Amino acid sequence: MNNDTLYTAAVAFLKQLIAIPSFSKEEDKTASVIEQFFQSHGIPTQRFLNNVWAVNKYYDASKPGILLNSHHDTVKPNKGYTVDPFDPAEQDGKLFGLGSNDAGGCLVSLAAVFLHFYAQENLAYNIVFAASAEEEISGTNGIEALLPQLPPLEFGIVGEPTLLNMAVAERGLMVLDAETFGVAGHAARNEGENALYKAVKDIEWIQNHRFEKVSDLLGEVKMTVTSFQTDNKQHNVIPVHARYLIDVRVNELYSFDEVLDVLKQHVSATITPRSTRLRSTSIALDHPLIQAGIKLGRSYYGSPTTSDKALMHFPTLKMGPGDSARSHTANEFIYLDEIRQGIDMYIQLLKQVL
Repeated sequence: MNNDTLYTAAVAFLKQLIAIPSFSKEEDKTASVIEQFFQSHGIPTQRFLNNVWAVNKYYDASKPGILLNSHHDTVKPNKGYTVDPFDPAEQDGKLFGLGSNDAGGCLVSLAAVFLHFYAQENLAYNIVFAASAEEEISGTNGIEALLPQLPPLEFGIVGEPTLLNMAVAERGLMVLDAETFGVAGHAARNEGENALYKAVKDIEWIQNHRFEKVSDLLGEVKMTVTSFQTDNKQHNVIPVHARYLIDVRVNELYSFDEVLDVLKQHVSATITPRSTRLRSTSIALDHPLIQAGIKLGRSYYGSPTTSDKALMHFPTLKMGPGDSARSHTANEFIYLDEIRQGIDMYIQLLKQVL
């Protein structure tokens, strides 16, 4: 199959996906379309929940594997849409539709690349294609559930819109619940111990603290208090309990445990992690995949956003057609040329390692 044929197939495939609502946890219909796409090209697939995967024709269990992954779930369309989010309309070189940019263009480009390599013999690696669910909500029934079902993997490409530049590192996300406790008393008599004041001191420290290790790719660890409340409804009672929420974006130089230890040493609150699944990740710049991209003139950077890359225990490169700035916006679109370029770039990249 030449690249023009792959491009035509990919665009038709993307139009099918756009036309079917596939909100997170509701991806069963697009999962079926993905199965049908591969089966129409004579490629058997496997399905686990709403995740679909396939391996190359000459799969060899003695070889390591490369994962080609992107997601087929979408967020819900926002109220700013002036076009039908499920109508895959072409206009001025653009393809409109919910999920066209995030991450449909990446998904169909990687699917086309999988078709390109599927029947080739004597590859240095097995190729595993996986279309995953629940990425937009970091759900537990997406790539995290699928990975144990897949063959052994040495590294991978995660398809997300990056303007085809290489996101070699990604911030981790840790969400923390913090609680301070005081002693009740009457506000007029200077009694008790004010849990709110204790929380305010904590928040001031969190606002001003700077972690020592600053990443060249991802910058500083960033902590932000994003909500605050007490149980107190009366003006004349010292609050005995206060709660606040901390959003922590961690660079690749710290583990979640290290950040937690620092917090617990300096704040009075009881800290309880709500979520620690989305780790910071990085792939070495001397990795063959990254070196291949550099030879092709691709730049590299650290991504401030998280993706399914955070849930993978092997090195991954986040890269794909489309622009992250368009993700989750009204009247979402991808340039058709971006899909063509995505297919070409992925093929050139993989040829150097396969």
